[in-house]
Parts: sequence; C-alpha cells; structure tokens
Amino acid sequence: MKKKIGLLLAMLAALVMMVGVFGNPTPAQAADNSLAKIQKKGVLVMGTSPDYPPYEFQATVKGKSAVVGMDVKIGEKVAKDLGVKLKIKSMSFDSLLVALQTGKVDMIISGMNPTPARRKNVDFTHTYYKGGYEIVINKTDKGKYKNKDSFGGGTLGAQTGTTQYNAAKKQTKNTKVKGMTSQSDLILALQSHKLDGVAMEKPSAEAYVSNNKQLAAIPSNFSMSSSATSSAIAFRKGSTSLVNKVNQTVDQIKKENLVKKDYLPAAGKYLKTNTVNTSMGHYWKAFLTGIEYTLIITVCSVFFGFIIGVLLALARLGKGNFLKSLLRWIATAYVEFIRGTPMMVQVMFVYFGLGLFVNLPALTSGIIAISLNSGAYVAEYIRGGINSVDIGQTEAARSLGMSNGETMRFVVLPQALKNIWPSLGNEFITLIKDSSIVSIIGVTELIYQSNIVRSDTYRGVAPIVVIMVLYFILTFTASRILNYFERKMQHA
Repeated sequence: MKKKIGLLLAMLAALVMMVGVFGNPTPAQAADNSLAKIQKKGVLVMGTSPDYPPYEFQATVKGKSAVVGMDVKIGEKVAKDLGVKLKIKSMSFDSLLVALQTGKVDMIISGMNPTPARRKNVDFTHTYYKGGYEIVINKTDKGKYKNKDSFGGGTLGAQTGTTQYNAAKKQTKNTKVKGMTSQSDLILALQSHKLDGVAMEKPSAEAYVSNNKQLAAIPSNFSMSSSATSSAIAFRKGSTSLVNKVNQTVDQIKKENLVKKDYLPAAGKYLKTNTVNTSMGHYWKAFLTGIEYTLIITVCSVFFGFIIGVLLALARLGKGNFLKSLLRWIATAYVEFIRGTPMMVQVMFVYFGLGLFVNLPALTSGIIAISLNSGAYVAEYIRGGINSVDIGQTEAARSLGMSNGETMRFVVLPQALKNIWPSLGNEFITLIKDSSIVSIIGVTELIYQSNIVRSDTYRGVAPIVVIMVLYFILTFTASRILNYFERKMQHA
C-alpha cells in the first residue's frame, strides 16, 4: 500500500511538471523573483514530516503541541535572516516534493538528502548537516544482527521516499524491504516483530534507542555517496536568488557549528521532556483536537455530499430534451468516475492538483474531496429510493394538479428519504472512519493526532487502542441517533 502511495505521488509530480511545461511557465522558465516574492509575502512556509527526531518531531510547548527539532531551528533562522515569519506545514515525507512543486510550501527542511535524482526537480542549498545511517533492532536480537548483510531471509523497514529505503532495496540480498510513510509506524512494526530492523539516519536512530530500552542500534554499512548522507534545504526549481540568500544562512550555521552546539542539544531536551509522562491521559487535548476535526470533516462532507447527491440523482433521472440528456450523461460519467477511483487519490488531487490554480488549505481540500466522493454514492442511494416509490404516488399527485417539481418535492422525495435512511446512515458512519484519509495531507484529525502521540511518547500500541475506542464511541453514538430518527419516520 505504501509503495502505491509513493507511486501515485510520483505520477502526480510528473503531472505537475507537465502542466508547468505545456501550460503556464514554471519558476525555472519565468524570471527569478523568488526572493522578492517571499519577502513581499512576509511568510515563509516550511514543509516537514514531524516524525523524525531529532530533526523534526512533535512536543508539548507551553501546554500546546508544536513541531520542534533541529530542522525547525534552522527554519526559524532562515526566516529571521530573510526578515519574514515562519509557518510550518506538516505532511507525510513522500508528499513533500509534490507540495513544493505545487506551491503548498515554499521550502522543505525535513532531513532531506540532496541526491542527483532530486536535484533534477528542485533546487538545494548547501548542506547543513552530514550524518550517517544505522539500523534499529529489538534489543533481544542484538547478537543476531550486525549490519545490513545480517538480514538475509528477514524484513528490513525504511521510510518511503528516503535514501535509506532506496539503499536497502539495492544493497541487501535475500532481504524483503518494506516501506512506510512514518518512522513511528516503522518502530511499531519493529516492536510487534513485523520487521526485523529499521534503517534510518544516525541521529534519529540514537533518539529512539535512548528513549526506548527495548531497542538497540547497529551499524548499517550502507555504501552511500556524500549527497545521500547529507541534509539540505529544498526550494522550487529556478529559485536561484532565494537559494543564494539562504546559502548565506546555511554557511553561517556551519561556520558557527550551531547544529551540534545549539540545535541538537535543544532537540534532546524536548525528547527527554516527551518521555517524562507518556500516559494517554496526558495527551487528552491532542485526542480532543482529533475528534473535533474528524467531526468537522464528517458533518460538512455529509451536508455537501447530500446536496451533490440529490442534484446528481435528479440529473440521472432526467429524460426528454437535449439538455436533460446531456446532464444525465455528465452525472452518470461523474458517478462512475468517482466510484472507480480511490478516495486517497481524490484527496491528493484536490489538494495538490488543484493547488496549481487555487491554494486551498488542507482542511478545505479534505472536505471538498470527501464531499465529492460521498455525493457520488449518495446519488445512487437517492436514485434507488426514488425508483422504489410506487408510480401510483406520482400519478395521484399529478391528478391533484401538482407540477413535476411539486410532486418530486412533496410526494416522492419524502418517501424516498424514508426508504434510503438506513443507507444514508451507513454512509455517515463510513465517513467518520474515512475522514482518516485526509491525514496524508496534514489535517489534524484522529489518525494524525495518534501519530503525534506515538512520536511524542515512543509508545506504539497505546495510542492506537485509544483511537480505536474513540472511533467506536463516535460511530456507536451516531448509529444510535440515526436509529432514533429512523424509528420516528417509520411511525410518522
């Protein structure tokens, strides 16, 4: 599944580049005003994947969850030197390059290696940190595994889209390599013995090991180029003036050794604070925020999805002149297309694809995508409900002098709604759970918040248990409310 996500994102990135080539000019083709544009805007949007301690991770700061770490400190200094404010936008690592190319973020600071393949699509600054790779294993397996060559017949994990994932694929023999989008997922899989080891950068490996006594780190012995073990800041292709300016900041960071002297120690303090209280009750605000966004997405999507569904159903039932036939064809094509493509792809297309023309926030994009998806299914429920109403009801209404519109509004639709209420209720319950998909674009619903808690506490199973219970409470409560109204309609 994770490989499919990466492939879909790669295809979307290719589409973005094609639009740039054949449509509007890309930044590389246009005059380079990248620096002036950022300074005029006054805000520098930094894209990052906050599950990679000590580079970037979530921690509680002044009672609120925030993204902290070495890379955040670098981003703050870059913004300060540019004279602008820093805004951090979180998302999965393999979504970052697409977000940069579609203008969702202005730069990427996420422990990203400036490999030749990536340089073809984005511009990099000078490197600000050079590390290495280690493999995290369960401490009980320390005598069994020595390096990457010890995993023959086993399974090695790595974060999808990273250089260590590619290295593991190319430089191991008889070893199954599994990619996941988050480091916390990989550590959970390791501790539940779904993986035998996890390849990651040395600082991240040391952060996990120092905060979890059940883990250990071993040398990776990957043969890597300098670019594959260094980290740099990524900007859109053609941002020469902006890159040159930021290079001055990067050079200063390296000259004054700020990473090892200030930034890493500061990240270490947050890591220690995170593990002082790892009870799930300590993170009730994070779970409450997740519930809030889950309900916002669900309620809005149900409302707009129902409206879209009614319009599509009526269009599909239209017969007669050319206009009605055209609307019926469009509605049918829409329903078939939406039902024939995964919701995850639709979410990514609305957020990244439409981002080429309209800069929609992640929450808005998620609501739009899920509403459009739900509307296609609701349309079929309503169409089936309308067809289930006896034709005699329509004939009786017409004989009383009602118009087609009045007959549909006052006679057919109320009876159809009564017939399809269980199906609509099921759609509502499904949307509560399907809202989790929008976590891929950084919407802070329940799944996203559980990943934050897992990154904070280094506990893999407990947050999952909590959100399972919370989802059950939400769906069970919703089903009881829907059943109440269903009984009301049956006795009406």
